[in-house]
Amino acid sequence: MKKIIFGILILSFAATLEAAELGDDGLHKADWMRETFKDMREDLEEANEEGKRLAIIIEQQNCAYCKKMHEKVFSDNVISDYISDNFFVVQINMFGNLEVTDFDGEILEEKDMILKWGVLFTPTMMFFPENVPEKSSASQAIIASMPGAFAKGTTRDLLTWVNEKHYEKSGASFQKYHAEKFNNRRKNDK
Repeated sequence: MKKIIFGILILSFAATLEAAELGDDGLHKADWMRETFKDMREDLEEANEEGKRLAIIIEQQNCAYCKKMHEKVFSDNVISDYISDNFFVVQINMFGNLEVTDFDGEILEEKDMILKWGVLFTPTMMFFPENVPEKSSASQAIIASMPGAFAKGTTRDLLTWVNEKHYEKSGASFQKYHAEKFNNRRKNDK
């Protein structure tokens, strides 16, 4: 029995380590993140071709909340699989130097694009519609953003709310949607 429990602990620990892998840039990496040229129009087109929603995740080195999301939330197979199946996720380094081309065509380094978009926290996930007007920037086109670290239920609800386009339904604010889902989970747990 001790061997079985020890084996389960080792597997759990290994899964956590795998989920929180750091790349050469010091940022957390997940299998569902895409390596792209960070051209938002091209990324949106590729996401649409795959039948997925474009999302950007903004992170920074040594971010305790990024670590928490990767170890506690993104490591959950249900959430990780949902992201992989439904989203085309591009990672941006809050203080990085790589060039990013915004939807409006402006090219800036990551750290300057973050300032343009008004992003203050890491991690921040930004979600986009399938069609972005020609002269819109990402901050103008955004459907929703998730600034900071949230629990599994909140994260799962936001991913579902965006993917299933609940934002297009009248009166379906995320807060109402999430409250309903949260209450349903509480009822089912009793």
